[in-house]
Amino acid sequence: MKTIIVAFNRNCLIRGFLKLIDVKKTLKLLVIAICAVLLSSCKTQEKILYFQDVQLNKNEPVVGSRDIRLQPKDQISIIVNSKDPQLAALFNLATSSNQVGSAGTNGGQSKISGYTLDDKGEIDFPVLGKIKISGMTKSEVAEHVKTSLMEANLINDPVVTVEFMNLYVTVLGEVSGPGKYMITKDQITLLEALSMAGDLSIYGVRDGIYVIREENGQRITYKTDIRSKNLFASPAYFLKQNDVIYVEPNKIKTKNSRIGSSTGLVFSCMGTFFTVFNLVYSIARDNRSDD
Repeated sequence: MKTIIVAFNRNCLIRGFLKLIDVKKTLKLLVIAICAVLLSSCKTQEKILYFQDVQLNKNEPVVGSRDIRLQPKDQISIIVNSKDPQLAALFNLATSSNQVGSAGTNGGQSKISGYTLDDKGEIDFPVLGKIKISGMTKSEVAEHVKTSLMEANLINDPVVTVEFMNLYVTVLGEVSGPGKYMITKDQITLLEALSMAGDLSIYGVRDGIYVIREENGQRITYKTDIRSKNLFASPAYFLKQNDVIYVEPNKIKTKNSRIGSSTGLVFSCMGTFFTVFNLVYSIARDNRSDD
């Protein structure tokens, strides 16, 4: 008798609940709401794809290609080689050796000393004295040192090698690996820097990539759009040492950062609600079939 009363009360409760809501209509509205939320958070191809206006199989001139040019405070290595190693050694800085392991071991690595450009863009080169190299590329510095040595009759067959030592670009914002990256080549592009940082994240704004540049006591900020081929003509496409690249986050990432940890709680509550609603609907359907 008690069981019958409990079952009767349960059926009355469910029927009362079903009278208050239209189950099918409510489910339909919930599905529409969920789809609307998902669609609003999805990115369209127009916002994600790179170089959307590039014409395939068409030759286009490379505009503004330029090598890195030295600035005051940059550090470089200059190594002179010749058929006469003892003569060439007069024009090379001493190398330091970092020993590995305990004293007396033969293992170790040699560290090449470098030249740091002073505020005037000059370095003090052995025998030759002060040389102004600010504004030159690596190849131009190598040619200048080679010519100076030969004109001074100091060495007849010099082979001069110049390498960067402390040139970097910094990548920040919505990339996979933000950080400071060393420049090792004669030139570096914005695309290469983004690639070294692991490319943009899904939250990175493709038309919100900023390049902040400081030179000659001035600071200038460029805004670039990686979705367009116009990027190649931008003065920020070929980077310079000490450039800072910032990728702007999209609205979704900005909103999520404000919501914070409460997002997980919201989805948890939604999951609980759907579970309870599905249970009630299943019981109601079974009762209807029994009737």
